[in-house]
Amino acid sequence: MTEVSETTVATPKWVPGMKSPNPAGRPKGTLSKRDRVAQALNDDAPEVVRKVIDAALAGDMTAAGLVLSRIVPPIKAQAERVQFELSEGAPLSDQAAQILQAVSEGKLDADTARILITCIQSVAGIRAVEDLEARIITLEAKQV
Repeated sequence: MTEVSETTVATPKWVPGMKSPNPAGRPKGTLSKRDRVAQALNDDAPEVVRKVIDAALAGDMTAAGLVLSRIVPPIKAQAERVQFELSEGAPLSDQAAQILQAVSEGKLDADTARILITCIQSVAGIRAVEDLEARIITLEAKQV
């Protein structure tokens, strides 16, 4: 008898490494479990929708939430526009400090500050890659 490790799932009819008992595959027209469920839902979908709407109208808040989530999608939060001074030519660390100062003065909310500092961090990463690329080009030119 073939040994099967604990992680290998085997049935008595098929053992890993054995020739497939069904080399032709699934017969044409056979529905998978997913297709059968989808087909059953398609047949009953109008009735299910009607029952959920009726339950919502009768005061079922779960059903009402479900119906409303499909009719009126939730509103996405949008940050307010803010204006504050940020020195363009200053080092990125100084710009981050300016953002923190704006938060402490109440000119900028903490979420917006976090987003801006993440943007500064991304710019720093891009600059680091550009600097490395330039250094590699210089080193390769010296070797030739």
